[in-house]
Amino acid sequence: MTTDPSLLVMVDVGGTLGTADGPGLTMRLTEASPLPAAQARAVMRASLHTQPEITDAVAAGVCEALGVPPESFPRDLPPAPFRLFPGTTEALRRISGVATVVTLSNVTCVDADTEGLRGLLSPWVSDYFPSCRIGHTKPDPRAFHTVIDQLGVVPDRVIHVGDDWACDIVGAVESGIRAVWISRRRQVPDEDLVVDHGVRVVADLTAAASHIEHLAAGSVT
Repeated sequence: MTTDPSLLVMVDVGGTLGTADGPGLTMRLTEASPLPAAQARAVMRASLHTQPEITDAVAAGVCEALGVPPESFPRDLPPAPFRLFPGTTEALRRISGVATVVTLSNVTCVDADTEGLRGLLSPWVSDYFPSCRIGHTKPDPRAFHTVIDQLGVVPDRVIHVGDDWACDIVGAVESGIRAVWISRRRQVPDEDLVVDHGVRVVADLTAAASHIEHLAAGSVT
């Protein structure tokens, strides 16, 4: 097969391609906050993950929203090393054979390590769109459409692959693009969404690659 430049596959990073070896800024703040973890992460998606740099004002605002003392905000954290799941590079190689592949991730500017990812994922991934770069986080449709608009692809030629149901799958569906959920054998949260919007549920990225190859062979009809 040959790459179809008009077919775009966006892939999530953490939990989809691999995992960080150690806690990053988001995890440290989640653990420090008295808020439930899901609520703390939602706060940070709105106030921290969209920031290209963390100023004193940003840190103070995030701490106030999380109920964390300002002096507890971690400073000068290096990005945690990223470890790919087994089979990731081979799956990306296959996907890149039929489509343009980019990443779309919710991540702080502290935890984002685009050059490190480039070293792991080149030449199969052609560009990287962390939320701290584009100013929007999934599931906001603006995150998906920022990438689509920048690359000049129409939504019906886009597939998003991710492991987070709310951010990746609901976000993709609400953005009008195809979604592939990496379930890792978890139960589907919303069967109606799967049926009504043709969400593909797969166990891992290898299975996602097979599905995308099949779609590409049929020209994503």
